[in-house]
Parts: sequence; structure tokens; C-alpha cells
Amino acid sequence: MDTATAPTALGLTSDQAARRLAADGPNAVDPPRPRRLVGRVGRQLGDPLVLLLIAAAVITALLGDVPDTAVIVLVVLVNTVIGVVQEVRADAAIAALDRLAAPSARAVRDGHDRIVAAADLVRDDLVRLEAGDIVPADLALVEAHRATFDESSLTGESAPVSRTAGEEAGSGTVLTTGRATGVVVRTGARSSLGRIAALVAHTGPGATPLQRRLAALGRALGLAAVAISAVVFAAGVLAGQPVARMAITAVSLVVAAVPESLPAVVTLALALGSRRMARTRAIPRRLHAVETLGSVTVIASDKTGTLTENRMSVQRALTTDGTAFAVTGEGYAPTGTVTPEVASAGSPLRELALGGLLCNDAELIAPAAGRPEWAAAGDPMEAALVAFAARCGLDAAIERGRYPRVAEQPFDQDRRRMVTVHRRPEGGYLTVCKGAPESVLTADGPDQAAGELAAGGLRVLAVATAVTPERPDPADPPPLRVAGLVGIGDPLRTGAADTAAAFARSGVRLVLITGDHPATAAAIGRQLGILGDGDEVASGPSEVGARVYARVQPEEKLDIIAALQERGDVVAMTGDGVNDAPALRRADIGVAMGGGTEVARQAAELVLVDDNLGTVASAIGEGRRIYDNIRRFLRYALSGGIAELLVMLAGPLLGMPLALLPGQLLWINLLTHGIPGVALGAEPADAGVSDRPPRSPQQSVLGDGLLAGVILGGLCLGSVTLAAGVLAMLFDRPWQSVMFVVLGLAQLGVALAVRARPAAGTPRNRWLLISVMVCAVLQVGGVLAPPLRALLGTEALTWRELVACAVFAAIPALLLRATARWVGLWSRLIGRKASGAATSVRGE
Repeated sequence: MDTATAPTALGLTSDQAARRLAADGPNAVDPPRPRRLVGRVGRQLGDPLVLLLIAAAVITALLGDVPDTAVIVLVVLVNTVIGVVQEVRADAAIAALDRLAAPSARAVRDGHDRIVAAADLVRDDLVRLEAGDIVPADLALVEAHRATFDESSLTGESAPVSRTAGEEAGSGTVLTTGRATGVVVRTGARSSLGRIAALVAHTGPGATPLQRRLAALGRALGLAAVAISAVVFAAGVLAGQPVARMAITAVSLVVAAVPESLPAVVTLALALGSRRMARTRAIPRRLHAVETLGSVTVIASDKTGTLTENRMSVQRALTTDGTAFAVTGEGYAPTGTVTPEVASAGSPLRELALGGLLCNDAELIAPAAGRPEWAAAGDPMEAALVAFAARCGLDAAIERGRYPRVAEQPFDQDRRRMVTVHRRPEGGYLTVCKGAPESVLTADGPDQAAGELAAGGLRVLAVATAVTPERPDPADPPPLRVAGLVGIGDPLRTGAADTAAAFARSGVRLVLITGDHPATAAAIGRQLGILGDGDEVASGPSEVGARVYARVQPEEKLDIIAALQERGDVVAMTGDGVNDAPALRRADIGVAMGGGTEVARQAAELVLVDDNLGTVASAIGEGRRIYDNIRRFLRYALSGGIAELLVMLAGPLLGMPLALLPGQLLWINLLTHGIPGVALGAEPADAGVSDRPPRSPQQSVLGDGLLAGVILGGLCLGSVTLAAGVLAMLFDRPWQSVMFVVLGLAQLGVALAVRARPAAGTPRNRWLLISVMVCAVLQVGGVLAPPLRALLGTEALTWRELVACAVFAAIPALLLRATARWVGLWSRLIGRKASGAATSVRGE
């Protein structure tokens, strides 16, 4: 048993936490039971198109048509296996994303603040909360400073609720203002949120917008195929074909014409694409984020931690005696230099550093195994002040012990400042106010110096203090005396300007939205290359075309995003704080920083683990690749379906009462819509995919010329197949077998013709080539192997005839590839002409 039964200010030890975790289990709701194989198979067999196949198999079995029954059963089995495998892989990919996106918490272990996985919290853990944190377990609050909680996740009430020490905070609620410390009393399924989550653990996710559009497309194609198949059925019966045979043919044609594997292919493509994004440190929390990324036109980005390194440090300090200090140091390490050298205790600089240290909730975390650098626990800007104090010769633990905090007013977004009250060792009270210069400085304060620091790209904080004999109210502090200014720098990330240029090339406009001083925002904008010398910095949503917004309040972010959306832009919003959550939800796609608040991460669709906006540029390319591959599969599958319908409709007009037997149609469908179709979803990105304009979200999945390409491809496939059949009839050869081979091989050729054209040096998708080769062998085997001939009702062809079939089958692929090359050359020519015209206009 643990030696301690109650928490202390030092928290639990690591050994105690490990023993309790082993005894009580993780702080997580038990995941839903894995889907059983029987259930997965049942879902595949319940598809309406598969049910048509099963009905056809029953009819053929009753009629004693053993070969067709065997082919239909084989098609059902193969489609079911492929569907189940795809579903298992998709579930595995989503589960991996969930593990990557697991929330964390700030707990006290072994006397130090530690960032631990929320699932590793145990009873009696001491947990610290700051504004924006989600309560990770049921807590009994031991400290609460102006703490208000959003309990809508539990109660449905949107109004924040104040909580004080001695009360409980339920898991899943959000600390919206203030700060708090609590002891874990219930975890996992026993917690408030856990009990609710257990009730809905088996609720499946809804369909993505893309899946809904494709489902509607599938229904439309199905109705069209049924109507055309009815015509084929009637024409065959009128031509003297047996009713049963034509009924099977009609049903087989419906299934062959519609790509029934499309939903599974789409889900797999999205899930695998999400995993590829996760490897680049971008974790989609919802699959539809992958789709939305392809049409983003504006990225509204915060500055700190997104475009910058989020390793803030005090670089300049200005005291009231007019002395300016230069401060150096690496990251959050408490070592560095101050120039000129810091004087003895009581100097103005130490007074400034002490104020910034006391009016502060952050701590520095020393290097540990696996983390060679000093880290920040808490707000990065406050951590920079702690490191600054250490560089001025102050020990954080000693000074905070000498000046215990007795009252505070946490940072308020409206007032843009924080106030704390401390008991002085020599008696009386010290009040410290820290915040934006315009919120702290009086009329005679050094506001001009603040502007000069901001113009250099630094974020400026002012510190003011007051000493009183009586304890003051921090909400109404006594008259304050300015202690000085600090300029905090957060250097641009390496490659941030390149990221902005990459967005510009891809047709995505980068907009900087920050709460910084306008001069600071302008300096960053110029460094990024998104703000010209004559451009103005905007301050509100009315200036929709601006590239940089400064001093933006949280509610104004919503207005800016709404204004952009009303203009027709598709907006991605980045953020990391609780005040960013509404804007993250309002945007078309919210992008949260992995190092930000849990509220922001839960409100977003995409989480950047490395807080690097450059990762979004890669994710946009990945999103476009996935969407391209879905359209590539549609072009391939639908062209084949149209070709099969055309062959069956036009065949009787050319003297072919039944162009293809039901078993032959199903065999072609089995080979072409199966493995090669799935392999198309793994195609690499086309060269320049990130340098083209984003697609319109209103555009149909068959838009931008795809529908025309599908129709022309289907007509070409069908015409070549019919031509081969007619030629075989003229030479009195087995025309049906010839058409069977040509149609199957031609469709496989189209799979190779529509493959991606990646940049030089990009590995090709070898699985597509392998799958096409295997299926081509099986297709030819349908007329060479006696068992398959008996099964499919084909006749043997000579090698010379097979070569002729291959030549005919290659025509659609060659035409498709040549047309694509001609269209590409024409597009580039038009682009050069347009560029030349634009240059001429600019020159005039």
C-alpha cells in the first residue's frame, strides 16, 4: 500500500502513481469492443448492390446454372474480403490517430510540475489548471483563484460557473478564467464525463461530406444503371433470349456498371491519408479535415508558436532610470548575460525582474531523459520572465517564498493585464501589475519607448508596482509606479518565410491575426514577406483584404473569419488558447497547436504536434493528393461501367443478341473494381499539386471536366470493344470471347493511363502495376484455362488472336494518355500567354 493516503503540496511520487495506475487502471473510458468479424461481414453483405448479387446467385442456382452461380459467389466473396480488409485498416489508422492526439495534464509528481498523459492520472494526483485547460478527471479543488468553469459538456448550460476551494470540478469541463489546483478524486469511467461517455461509447461517427456526396452519386448511378439494364433485359427477351438468362444479365450489369467498392475505397484513402499526415506531425481529429484542406483559400494564423519558435525570451529591458539592457540566453535556460552588468540587489533592473517573476504562474522544467533542453510549464511568455529573472541573479523558488502571494486578479483579455498581491518580508504588501503597456502605463509612462521596442518586432510588457501597509484589493489596485518595460522576442521559425511563399504559390493567402502591438505585427509581417512597405496593418474585420491584423480581441477573430467566409473564402484558422476555440470552430477547418490548450485542440479538426505552420503546407498537398486519387478511381471505375452498358446496349444492334454473358460481366467487374481500384488510392501526388489553385468547395466531385472525361473514356472503351467483336464476327471467330478479353484488358489499361504523374525522383506506386499485371493474367486465363472457360462460358483464342486483342485493348489507354499530354501542353501554353499579358499590363 502507499505510505501516503492524502496528497501534499509535493504531489504523489512516481512510484505511488505507478502503483495506483496498475491498481485502478488508466484514466480513460473503456474503448468500445472491437467489431467482430461476423458483424463486419454482415455489413458488407448488407450493401444493396451486393444483395442484388446474392439474389442473382439464388436465381441462377434455382435454374441450375452452376457456372454463373459459381462466378457470382466468387465475386461476392472477393468483394467482401476486400471490404473487410479495408475496414480493418481504416479502423487501425483512426485508432492510431486517437493515440497520437491523446490529451495531457499538468500534475505535480515528486515535488515538481510534470506534463503527463491524462490517461496516466490517478487518485490523489495534484493537478494544476490554467485558463483554457480541460479538467482531466474529477477534482476536489484545493485552490481556486477567480476560477470559472464551462460545464456545458456535463449540464448543457452555457453560462460559466464559479467554483471555489472545497468544491468539485467535473472531468470534461473547461476552466475559462482564473487558475485552480485540485486533487483527483475519480478517474476513468467513474468520473463525471466517463459515466456519460460510457453511454455513447458505441456510437459510430457520421459520414463525411465527401462520403455523402459520393453516396448520392452512387444512388444516381444505380438508378441510371437499373433503368438501362431494364432496357437491355427487354431487348434481349424480344430478341429471343431466355427470360431467366436476361434477368441474370440485367442484375449482373447493374452491379458491374456501378463501383460498389467506392465507399470503402474512399474511407480507406482518407484514413491512410490521415496516417500519412500524422507522420508529418499533422493529426486530423476528423477524417473530413483531409477533404477540406484541399479547398482552403485563406489561412488565418496566430503569430506566437505558429510562425515563431514559441521559445520566447526577454531580449531587451528598459528601467525607469532610462537604462536600456540587452539580454541574451538560449531558450528557457536560466543562464545568460545581461549588458550592462546587473548591479546589486535593489537596483531598478532587479526590481523589474522581481515584479515579472512574482506576477507570474509559469515554471521552468529542468532537462530530463529524452528532453535535453529547459522547458516551460505554463504560458511561454511568463516562462520567459522567469528565465529573465534568473539571468538577473534571482532564484525563482527563493523569491516566491520570500514574497508569498496572498491575492490576485488573473489575466483578463479585456483589461489585458494581471495583478497580484504579495506579503513583503519586511512587512506590508507588494502589488504587482503586468500587462500590455497601454493597460499598465499612465499618461506619463514610457509609451514612446514601448512603441520603439514593438517596432523592432518585440512583444512589449510593462510592469508596475506599489507598496502599501494594508492588503489591497487586486481588482482595484492602489496607484502604481512603473518599474519598466521588457521586450520579449520569439524568433521566426526557420523556413517561416518559405512557408508563406509556398502558400502563395498554392493559391492560399496567409493572413496574420495577433493581439500584438501594430508595430510588432508589422515587423513580423514584413519578415514573412506578406506585408509590403506601403501596406497598412488592420485593426478590425471591416478591412477584409488586409494581410496583417493587430490588437485583435477574441470576438473580433470570429468577425474576421465570418467576413472572409462571406466573401467566398474557405478559411483555415490556427490557434492555441481558450479564446481561440470559438474561431477554430467557426472556421472551415480549425488548426490547433499541439502545445496549446486542450480546449483549442478539442475544438479543432487538425492538430499540429510540432506547432509548425509549415506542416499545414505539406498537409494541404496531402489533402489534394487524396482527393485526386478519389477522382482518379472514379474516372477509372465509371468509364468501365459506361463501357459495359454501351456494349450490352449496342451489341444487339450489331447482330450480337447477348454481347457478354452474366458470368463474364461479373468476372471483369471482379478483376477491375477490386485490387487495382484500391491500388489507385495509393498513387503519389502529381507534380506541382501544391502549386495549383485550390478547388472550389461547391464543385461536384465529377466537376472540372471529370464527368466529360468519364463519358468519353466509357465511349472509347465501349467502341473499341464493339469494333473488336464486329471484326471477329467478320472472320467467323469467337467474337464474344474476343470482346470479353478486350473489355477487361482495356479497363486495366485505363488504370495505368490515369495514374499520377509525380515529380522526378518520386517513388512510383508499384502495387498498381503489380495488381494490373496479375489481373491481366487472370483475364487472359479466362479464355486459356479450361476450368475458367467452363466457368465463364468462353472459347479458346489463339496467341495471335490474343495479341490482336491486346492491341485493341491498348487503344483507349494510349488515346487517354495522349489527350492528357495535349491538354497539359495547351494549359501551359495558355498559362504562359496569360502570364505574358499580365506582365505587359503591369509594364504599362
